[in-house]
Amino acid sequence: MNARGTIDRPLTHDPKKQAPMKPSTSEPAGSAIPDFTTTGASDSRQNRTREMQLIPEALARAHMHERLHQAEQERRAVRLATARRMQRRAERASMRARRALAMAVMQ
Repeated sequence: MNARGTIDRPLTHDPKKQAPMKPSTSEPAGSAIPDFTTTGASDSRQNRTREMQLIPEALARAHMHERLHQAEQERRAVRLATARRMQRRAERASMRARRALAMAVMQ
C-alpha cells in the first residue's frame, strides 16, 4: 500500500524527515504564527517532545516530595503525642511517689 502518512500515523517519527508545516489556505493571512525553517521546526518539535516527556517525571517527583513531607509531618505528630503521653505518665508517677513519701513521713 502506497498511502501517505497522517497526523496520527506519520510515515516517520524522525522530525528531520517530516515535512515542515505549511500555513492553511482556509485560514486568513496573518492569523497564525509565521512559518519556521525546517531545522527550526524540527528543533522546536524535538524540544517540545522532550519537555512533554519530562512532565510526568516532574509531576511524580513533586508528588513524591509532597508525600515525603506529609509522612514527616505525621511522624512529628506521633512523636509529639508519645512525648506528651510519657510526660503525663511521669507526672503521675511523681505524684504517687510524693504521696507515698508524705504517707511514710506522717506515720
